[in-house]
Amino acid sequence: MTRPTMTHPALPRRRILALAAALPVAGLVLTGCGSGPSESVSPATSTPPGAAKSADELLAEHGLSGLGTAQLVDRLDALPVAERPRDLIASVRPDSLVLTDGEGRETRMPMPEDRFYVSVAPYQEQTHECHFHSLTTCLGELARAEIRVTLVRDDGAVLLDEVRETFANGFTGLWVPRGIEATLTIEYDGRSGTAPVSTVEREDPTCITTLRLS
Repeated sequence: MTRPTMTHPALPRRRILALAAALPVAGLVLTGCGSGPSESVSPATSTPPGAAKSADELLAEHGLSGLGTAQLVDRLDALPVAERPRDLIASVRPDSLVLTDGEGRETRMPMPEDRFYVSVAPYQEQTHECHFHSLTTCLGELARAEIRVTLVRDDGAVLLDEVRETFANGFTGLWVPRGIEATLTIEYDGRSGTAPVSTVEREDPTCITTLRLS
């Protein structure tokens, strides 16, 4: 299987790290779609003392007041790219939605106990590394594309089988049961690809960008 192409092939790792250190907000954009379990930050150390901000305050500042976690996830992932807030990073973790503003202040909203959110960006030519999905910065190759999505649990139960359109960011979002192992198949324009989906462990990915259509 062809190895996925990085979104920024011309930038060596040292250059990316240097940019992230010099520009905190830009750093969030660069790493927001590729952060992995080792980069997770605990709530106790995520913000400087006195810098914490409540979820209600962050949501109010961005016109998102009154939304629960699932509603917020659905709203942000489906937004047109031009309408996405530039000073809000929303990182989907298995157990929480981590919200960070332009000043680096962070808060968390608990994810539903019975459902797990996975956002998938199928691709043909170009992709990027990703583990925890960033609702406001992740971009996939196939925007507004009509795809067929099938999700089959390892015991053979069909959890999803439908035609849908990818969001403007090239992703399609799936709310699936917790505690499962399954195989995801996506078909588009005569091509298809598969990827495993797991919602068992607390560090399982919420972002799939390795599903290549061939």
